[in-house]
Amino acid sequence: MSLSRIHWRYWGHTLTVQIRKERGDAAAEEKPRLTKLRRDCQSITEQVSLLHVELDEKQSIASLLQASEEEEQKERDEEMGREAEKEMEQRKQTLRRECEEILEKKEKLQDLILQARDLQDKMDDLSSKVAQRKKLEEKNLELQLQQTQRESSQSKQLLEDEQELLQTQMKAEIRVHEESEKFLQSRNEEVQQQLDQWQQLTKQMLQETEQRLNSESCKRTVNLDRLMEMKRKYREMEQVVMEDREEQEKLRQEQAKARAATKVQAWWRGCMVRRCLGSFKKKEENKKGKKKKKEGKKKKK
Repeated sequence: MSLSRIHWRYWGHTLTVQIRKERGDAAAEEKPRLTKLRRDCQSITEQVSLLHVELDEKQSIASLLQASEEEEQKERDEEMGREAEKEMEQRKQTLRRECEEILEKKEKLQDLILQARDLQDKMDDLSSKVAQRKKLEEKNLELQLQQTQRESSQSKQLLEDEQELLQTQMKAEIRVHEESEKFLQSRNEEVQQQLDQWQQLTKQMLQETEQRLNSESCKRTVNLDRLMEMKRKYREMEQVVMEDREEQEKLRQEQAKARAATKVQAWWRGCMVRRCLGSFKKKEENKKGKKKKKEGKKKKK
């Protein structure tokens, strides 16, 4: 990569542009940028020349404003063109993707057609095999039917023999059943008589038990009345006993308080006497005065 500079001169001014020269694909991409840059420089030189002339003649910059507006319009048009190109490119890409999907679907459809053909061939083979198997099964069924017919004829003969045997056994069972029925009827009559007797006995026993229950219930009511009366008397006596106990307890407490009071009073009186307090102090002074007088008399004698 190398650098080059391009100079444009207009109305005594010089515009210098530094350009990178690259090789390969980068150089190919750089060419349109250079051509655009040359066009921009040429348009700038033209606008500057027109502006210089207009300043000399009219003392205004209307051409510069108009050129700027035209340039902005060109830029907007170019921007719209670029957006349209981008949108077209996106549409092309979407169309390419849709085409690829359609091709994939066509390939899948072809695969499905091939699979359907294979399945059709397999179905034909299976139908032929099924038909052969069906013929074999029909033959087997015919043979089995013939065999079952033979077996059925044999079994029919056996059943007829068994039927005769069962008829003889049934006659014997009927005779035994009639004899047992007669026996059971006679036995039933005897049991019915015994049942009547037991019913009468049970009725008598029930009557006796009812009488006993009535008498016991009467006794129970009398005993309950007595019990309630005794409970009432017991409660009254218990209340009297409790009142007596309370009175005794109060009396005991009062006696204890009196004994305690007398003990306290005796202790206090002893303390007063020992320490000569209160009324006991005067008595002690009198005793001491009397003692001194007696001692003085003794000394005089």
